[in-house]
Amino acid sequence: MSAPPHPPEGDGPRTVPGRQARAVRLGPRSVAALVLVSAIGVMAFGWPLLADSASGLAHSRDAPWLFAALLPMLLAVVVATIADTGLDAKAIAMLGVLAAAGAAMRPLGAGTAGIEPMFFLMVLAGRVLGPGFGFVLGSVSMFASALLTGGVGPWMPFQMLSMGWVSMGAGLLPGPDRLRGRRELAVLAAYGAVSALLYGLVMNLQGWPYIGGLASGVSFVPGDPLDQNLARYLAYCLATSLGWDVPRALVTVLLTCTLGGTVLKALRRATRRAAFDVPVSFPSDPPSGTAAP
Repeated sequence: MSAPPHPPEGDGPRTVPGRQARAVRLGPRSVAALVLVSAIGVMAFGWPLLADSASGLAHSRDAPWLFAALLPMLLAVVVATIADTGLDAKAIAMLGVLAAAGAAMRPLGAGTAGIEPMFFLMVLAGRVLGPGFGFVLGSVSMFASALLTGGVGPWMPFQMLSMGWVSMGAGLLPGPDRLRGRRELAVLAAYGAVSALLYGLVMNLQGWPYIGGLASGVSFVPGDPLDQNLARYLAYCLATSLGWDVPRALVTVLLTCTLGGTVLKALRRATRRAAFDVPVSFPSDPPSGTAAP
C-alpha cells in the first residue's frame, strides 16, 4: 500500500478559509482577569460619582493615589494571565512590533491638540487580532509611549487601562469574519470617533478630583449629590478637554477612511503568515544509527 501523499514543499500552515485568525485565544482565566480589572477600573475612574455622600471614600483625597498604586499590579496580573494562557512567541513578536509602532506614533502629536494617530492603529490592530491581544497591545503601547515621552506619573496606569479598553472594544465589534470593505471601514471609523471621545471623557475623571477649590463651578465637591457633581464634571469636560477630544476623533476617522484598508490588509496578511491557529511542532530526532537527511 502506497504512503499517503505529502503536501507540496513550501506550503505553510493553513487556516480555515473565511475565519480571521486570533493572536490570543481567551480562556476562562483570561476572561475572568479582564472582567476583574475592568470592574476595578470602573471604580478607579468613577469613585467621585459612585461613592455615597455618607461614605469615607467620598471625603478622602487618598482615593486617586490608592487606585494609581493598585492598577499597575492588576494590569500586570492580567497581562501575565493572558500570556500564560495564549500568548505564544509569534504573538509576542507581533505585540512588540505594534507596540513599538504605537509608542512611536504618539509623540507625533505632542503639543498639537488632538493630533493622536496612535488611536487609529490601536483600533485597527484590535479589530484584526482580537480583544485579548487588543487589551494587552493598548496597555503595553501606552506604557512604552509614557517611557518614551517622559509621561510617567499617577495618570499612566489610567491611560494604560483606557487604551486597553479602546483596543479591546475594537476586537469585540461584530462581523470580524464577514464584514469587509467600505462597510467595515465605516464601522471602524464610527467606533474610532466614539472611543476617542470617550477616552477623553473617562480620562478626565482621573484628574478631576485634584482641582478641588481651584474653580468651584467645575470642581469636584466631596459628599455632594451625584447630579450636582455630574453637572460640574460635564462643565469641566466642556471647558477643558473638548478642544482635544473632538480633533482626536476627527483625526482617527480621517486616518481610518484613508489608510484603514491598506493597514487592515497588511495586518491580516501578517496574521495569516504567522498562522496563530497552528501549533508549532518540531520534527522528531532520527532513529539511532540512521543518518539525518
